[in-house]
Parts: sequence; structure tokens; C-alpha cells
Amino acid sequence: MNNDLELLLKLQVIDYDIGELERSKEYLPDMMSNLRREIDETSESLGTTKASLEEARINQKNLELDIATKEQSLQKFQQQMMSIKTNKEYDALVAEIDTLKTQITEAETELIETIDRIAELEKALEEHAEKMGQVEENNKKQLDILQNKVDTIGDKMADKLASRKDVASSIPRPTLNIYERVRRGKGGTVVVVVKKRACGACYKSLTPKKVQEIKKAAKIHTCDNCGRLMFWEEEESN
Repeated sequence: MNNDLELLLKLQVIDYDIGELERSKEYLPDMMSNLRREIDETSESLGTTKASLEEARINQKNLELDIATKEQSLQKFQQQMMSIKTNKEYDALVAEIDTLKTQITEAETELIETIDRIAELEKALEEHAEKMGQVEENNKKQLDILQNKVDTIGDKMADKLASRKDVASSIPRPTLNIYERVRRGKGGTVVVVVKKRACGACYKSLTPKKVQEIKKAAKIHTCDNCGRLMFWEEEESN
């Protein structure tokens, strides 16, 4: 392979790495933000479930106390039935007893529903706590890895830029200018392999003569259609 082509391919790899480092400055903070958000949301769900469970337990105690108080009142009214002297007093006391019985029944129904709710919340709390542990462990590991990448971007970029300067200085200026012009205008891959006797980027067919010239690699050829630099690689070009 032409030595200049080898240098251009090396430069292209370096430019790709530099581009990845530049992009990582944007997506790494976003990834870290998403990981922290997941921790916060999982923690919030755990806290909400804890609060709901505590509220349900308090409600259970209040209902149990209310039922006990009403049952005591019911017993008291039932005992008073023995000393009733008039129909009016009897009717009034029966009404009080009926009201209490209804209230007790309603409270007992709510108590059963609350106990069921507590069982559901206890199960949910266990699941949320398990998930919280997993999310914290996994996300914090990922955050450490991503933070290390963020912290080393500057040094890696400096190394790549130094390597780029070194490689670029060895490439003839006219050839380098073509590379830089195409890279600015087209982006992505600048030096492409010939595939099925066509440009590997725009797939413009090449004449047999052009293919033979590219194979010889006596000089660097550009695509008449997209301007990219082309080379022949036997295994990939059949």
C-alpha cells in the first residue's frame, strides 16, 4: 500500500478517536444524569411506599381503637335496655344501638381492607428495597466508570492531538489538503476501500482503468463523484 495512504488511514483512525472523545463530552454527562435520576426515582418510590405503609399502620391502630370504643358503648347501651321505662326511651336507645352496629360493621370492613393493604405494601416495600439496593450498586459502579472517563478526556484528547500533528506532518501538503477538505465537507470516512469496483462511500462505479490504477497504488486517487480518497484492499474488494 502507498505510504501516504497508510498515513492517511492512520490519521483517519486518530480523527475518529478525537471525534468520539468530543462526542463523549456531551453524552457522558447525560448518561451520568440518567443514572443519578434512576437512583433518585427508585429512592422516591421506596420512600413513598414506606410513607404509605406507615400511614396504613396508623389507620389500622385508629380503626382498632375506634371499634373497641364503639363496642364498649354498644355494651353500655345494651345494659341500659334493662332499665328502660318508656317506649320513647326504648326507641331512642334502639336507634343508638343500630347506629353503633352499623358504624362498627363499616369500621371492621375498613379494617380488613387496611390489613390487606398493609400486606400489599409490605410486599411492595420489600421489592422496592431490593430494587433500590441493586440500582444503587449497579449505577454507582457505572457512575464511577463514567466519571473516570470524564476525568481522562482531557489527557486522551491531548495525546490524540499530538499523534495527529505528528502523522499529519508526514503527509504531503497537497494530499493532506484534499483529506481535510473532504473531511470538513463530507464528514465521516474520508479514505475508503473500493468495493465491487465502486467507491466504498457513494458507490459510484469505477472504470476498469481507474480500478487498475488504484490497485497499483502508485498515487492516491479520488472519487470523481464524492471526492473521497480510495484504496484497494484485495480481501474486501472482491
